[in-house]
Amino acid sequence: MTEKKYSTIIYKKGSQRAFLALNRTEVHNAFNSTMISEMLDVFREIRDDASVRVIVLTGKGKSFCAGADLNWMREIIHYSYDRNLKESLEIAELLHTIYSVPKPTIARVNGTAIGGGVGFLSACDIVIAASTAKFGLSEVKIGLIPAAISPYVVKRIGESKAREYFLTGERISAERGEKIGLVNHVCPYEGLDREVENTVDRLLSSGPDAMASCKELLFKVPQISLEEAREYTARMIANLRISDEGQEGMAAFLEKRKPAWMVEDKGKKNV
Repeated sequence: MTEKKYSTIIYKKGSQRAFLALNRTEVHNAFNSTMISEMLDVFREIRDDASVRVIVLTGKGKSFCAGADLNWMREIIHYSYDRNLKESLEIAELLHTIYSVPKPTIARVNGTAIGGGVGFLSACDIVIAASTAKFGLSEVKIGLIPAAISPYVVKRIGESKAREYFLTGERISAERGEKIGLVNHVCPYEGLDREVENTVDRLLSSGPDAMASCKELLFKVPQISLEEAREYTARMIANLRISDEGQEGMAAFLEKRKPAWMVEDKGKKNV
């Protein structure tokens, strides 16, 4: 397990896995401009790192992410429009990078997630939360809105529920989060690592190129017409069938053996 040093996050890389933990426990992992920059650096690195096939995002301590840091907010209240825009665009870029990275991402929600913290997990592919976790989209309570995170939250829970929680700022329990689609799986805190690891194992049993193509499919198909989708999807599956990975996967299935990408995995350790 290798580790790269940062001031606000922990980044570790093991056997086919990358673990990124928000690490400002004294403020419940609230983010500031430094954390945004460091997270963006890591996700860009992971995007281009062929040795990483699955990414786990979590928080150290009792919280996942308490949203924007209060001290940072005291600063930005005095920023000009242009500087506010620059900061907001950096958050938007981070969320888009998490969402579009061509590898499966798992949010390991160990505790409370508020505001931008809900945005981080919503941009991930799979969200696994401790039963004690709580969620909040409470920006309206301080005269703001969940702007940058809204595309990802709306995609996760749909417009109807987004209208309710964006406007009321009501807290959401883990159980309720699972019912509305914000969370994929809820488990006792003691079983969180096991549930995450089981999910990682299932993902590693799939072809890495196929999973990257799945993410491309999920990103593009909702944005194009059925007419465009007809040729786009046909070309995608045709290319995959003749690719090295597709050929190996189909051959392994027919020969009743494991495909080449399912190697012995000894990296089973979370942050």
